[in-house]
Amino acid sequence: MNSVNKYKIYRGAVAVGRWILFALVSFIILFPVYWIFISSITPPGELFKTPIDYLPDHPTLESYTFLIENVGLIQKIGNTVLIVGSTLVISTVLCSMAAYAFARFGSRGIGAAFGFIVATMLIPEVVTARPLYEFMRAVNLYDTYPGLILLYISTIIPFTVLILRNFVGEIPISLEEAAAIDGANFAQRLFTVVLPLMKPAIATVCIINFVTCLNNFFTPLFYSNGIQVLSVAIVQLPLRDNMYGVPWDLTSAMGWVILLPIIIFVAIFEKQIMDGIMAGGVKA
Repeated sequence: MNSVNKYKIYRGAVAVGRWILFALVSFIILFPVYWIFISSITPPGELFKTPIDYLPDHPTLESYTFLIENVGLIQKIGNTVLIVGSTLVISTVLCSMAAYAFARFGSRGIGAAFGFIVATMLIPEVVTARPLYEFMRAVNLYDTYPGLILLYISTIIPFTVLILRNFVGEIPISLEEAAAIDGANFAQRLFTVVLPLMKPAIATVCIINFVTCLNNFFTPLFYSNGIQVLSVAIVQLPLRDNMYGVPWDLTSAMGWVILLPIIIFVAIFEKQIMDGIMAGGVKA
């Protein structure tokens, strides 16, 4: 067997091994998601039957109907959309402008401010919980939409500013200088030159912040009483038949309601996310 044939066999074996590894990793990641969905449409009496049915014999949407009629699922989804959506829009605008300032202006005070913002990532939420709770009550923001949105924004600002600032630093300043020579003012350079180039990074931080906000359990639990979001509602599901048993069908249905928006969001912005990852890993 000559060397050419050996090389072809080697490349074929590598390709097969790569696809086997890809299939194995995909199965490990996707099977729990599939199992959550299957459990959500399986009647409670068939969840623990043996042998295991990987396709339900009698699929039903009873769990979702119960959540809508008895748990207020639609209202919780509305609260989540309002709070998370407002958080993403406001934080993206503020952090984009802050990242530009931190990357382009190098004074000592600005550097200290950036270090202070990043340092807040090291402070656990539980450390500031009590004084922040008292402050929110004093300014009448406890258990209000503006208060929760403000808290959500403050949670994701340090990470967002850090990522966007590093990305802006990789954009050649010569592009802005060329635009300035052509007569563009500061606002035009920012919104027509820099921000379009930041789209991949913005998409990347948006998906990460979206997942972070959906999974945020401590903030809505500690700083709200009447306003409930999906992350808190999943641990407040009613016990129907057995007061000591976990309603796994309802838990799975609520978990799928939380997972589905993340899957859709990633699917829509997949290209921008990959562009942001690739751009962040290459020096300009």
